Amino acid sequence: MNSRNLVRLFLSTLLVGGITTGIVGFIVRWDEFQPYFTDFNALEILSILFWLFGVGLIFSIISQMGFFAYLTVHRFGLGIFKSLKLWNAVQLILIVFVLFDLVYFRFKAFAKEGDSILSYVGVAIFIALVGIIIAYIKSKQTNKEAFIPALFFMVVVTTLEWVPVLRVNEESWLYLMLLPLLVCNAYQLLILHKLNQKSVQAKVTKPSK
Repeated sequence: MNSRNLVRLFLSTLLVGGITTGIVGFIVRWDEFQPYFTDFNALEILSILFWLFGVGLIFSIISQMGFFAYLTVHRFGLGIFKSLKLWNAVQLILIVFVLFDLVYFRFKAFAKEGDSILSYVGVAIFIALVGIIIAYIKSKQTNKEAFIPALFFMVVVTTLEWVPVLRVNEESWLYLMLLPLLVCNAYQLLILHKLNQKSVQAKVTKPSK
């Protein structure tokens, strides 16, 4: 990818993260922000939106760090295991392990007496379903071998990026961070090959001196 498209990816992902967090923030914390809309307090609404957008930029940067870290890990994995099938098998095992941990350890650490494990299972299932959908789209746009790596990125890397608020386990922050991370990760995953193609085309069509 050339530098122009790399900058484009960085800036557009920042915008996606900021906008998504702004929307999600008002939804998940509606009880807190509703009075400002009821009273038509435009200044407070704009200040909250600006704050949420700034938080979204941070989430976006975390997402981009995770994305480029995974691209590096993926290359290392292919080099170590010398086989895409073997590396994909390892990734599948890690996906299952992370989803299990996401349920079991959260439940053990934060569940109160009488709490059902189903709510913890539901979050893991949601992440897995989103990952499967995005991985399917990615494989249709590129090739079937891209499914497992895409699923690994959407499930495992997203969960690792989510760890800061997982430790706190404050419900509104859990969803405030998770949804923008999923959107940013999906965006980067689905646009990467398009930007790579544009970079190749630009290199081919560039006039020689």
